[in-house]
Amino acid sequence: MKMRFPFSLTASMTRHILIQGLKGVKKYPLVLMLEPLFKCNLRCAGCGRIREYAEHMTEMLSVEECLDSMNECGAPIVSICGGEPLIYPEIGELVRRTVFEQKRHVYLCTNGLMLKKHIEDGTFRPTSRFFINVHLDGMEKNHDASTSRTGVWSAAVEGLKAAVEAGFQVCTNTTLYRESSVDEITELCTMLESLGVCSMMLAPAYSYETFDAESQGSLFLVREETQARFRELEKRLKGKRLATTPLYMDFLTGRRQLPCAAWANPTRNVCGWKGPCYLLTDAHYATYRELLEKTAWETLGPTGSDPRCTNCMMHCGFEPGAVLVSTKDPIQGLRTMLWQLGIF
Repeated sequence: MKMRFPFSLTASMTRHILIQGLKGVKKYPLVLMLEPLFKCNLRCAGCGRIREYAEHMTEMLSVEECLDSMNECGAPIVSICGGEPLIYPEIGELVRRTVFEQKRHVYLCTNGLMLKKHIEDGTFRPTSRFFINVHLDGMEKNHDASTSRTGVWSAAVEGLKAAVEAGFQVCTNTTLYRESSVDEITELCTMLESLGVCSMMLAPAYSYETFDAESQGSLFLVREETQARFRELEKRLKGKRLATTPLYMDFLTGRRQLPCAAWANPTRNVCGWKGPCYLLTDAHYATYRELLEKTAWETLGPTGSDPRCTNCMMHCGFEPGAVLVSTKDPIQGLRTMLWQLGIF
């Protein structure tokens, strides 16, 4: 039996949730989505950032601005994304200070192109508080097609292997599009597990507003299609080390509803605190508090009236929703704990 996540992460998150509950805080962050830059070395077909922030590609947050945002927000976990964070000139310092000074857990989300070089150069050092999260949307042919460049998949896998061999905790993130077949995703997860990946996140893609109607129809799944795809994947991937919590999987397969808790995964980028969520942009706020207070949360998610949320089943809103449900429901809380312990 092996825990899905290090005990330090579980303890840190549990302590954070208990403290917020004792304080009577209703909305609080779990994971800070930190985007120190938008610049990327790829132009992936399903990426909304390179379209939405085309005019901000040369801008970056300083390390101090990043650390100040962590302190302001208070989330125990920081997901450093972008853009491609391995392009960020001070990425080594940012990770080191976040992990060792601020004692937070860090997920570094990367396309993997530069990963092997950073591992060989000693940019990072292994610790239970640091995860390298490699994005892979399928096997070689389809992944390279989605990134519009040959050799991307191979480079990412080589970087992943180097990180595992160097003793790092490596996980993966796979986004499902219309062309993502159950057979291919099953093959990918089987291969990744054989390479020593500690966990694999699967989630449906989101149809960003920046895509035209034709692209939205050809690239992205609607809710019923997502549910059917995940029902099949759940059967095929039984026993695999998925990072998808049981409650979120219930939601993805259509067995239950979950609240969207997008406020628990706030996004900070060079333009400010992105609102209302990681996927939608109506405004950028100067502070996290302003984001919380000025966003009409009741209009968002499955119970809201915003049409942009109709087909959204993304983990950035519903995984924190699952966590919060499990804190209030003893049976679901026990189920989540057993899952984390690797019992099922």
